[in-house]
Amino acid sequence: MKKYLPLLILLLLVNIAVSAQQKSGAEQFWNNLKQHCGKAYQGEITQGLTDDFKNKSLMMHVRSCEDGLIKIPFFVGEDKSRTWVLKLKNDRILLKHDHRHKDGTPDQITQYGGLATNSGQESIQIFPADQETLDLLPAAAGNVWWITLTKDSFTYNLRRIGSDRLFTVKFDLTKPIATPSAPWGTKD
Repeated sequence: MKKYLPLLILLLLVNIAVSAQQKSGAEQFWNNLKQHCGKAYQGEITQGLTDDFKNKSLMMHVRSCEDGLIKIPFFVGEDKSRTWVLKLKNDRILLKHDHRHKDGTPDQITQYGGLATNSGQESIQIFPADQETLDLLPAAAGNVWWITLTKDSFTYNLRRIGSDRLFTVKFDLTKPIATPSAPWGTKD
């Protein structure tokens, strides 16, 4: 047994090194999303089309990628009021919705969203409504948002548990488009 001890120690050290190099689902998702920083994509509603979105151009722009912070404006026609804000901390991703008026001031309904309850997977992150959302929008207590990310597409989804409310917008990541001007409340 003594002659195998150095080999066992070596295997243990290799196993520890390999484990340390493996990234969590949240880190993999984050790194994959950061590859799109600076790019914009056209989208389409695949579930839950309402009059607010009907016949309007839909665009997302992975505008800002900082350490632990990604901002993705979502434009609906000429409306540049919405930005998805993602924060990575302690192996969890937080999703918040930053809504602004044309003059850049915060909307009355802003900063709602949720924190992923686990590290998720490299292709999906799920965000149940947090307490701030419940306090701001009691009807949204059952909201669950999720984002899927593959090499070809990005989807933003909302399901209000206990209702028929379902919304999905899908973006084709294989066809970048011209980057837009800044969202409301942000300067170029």
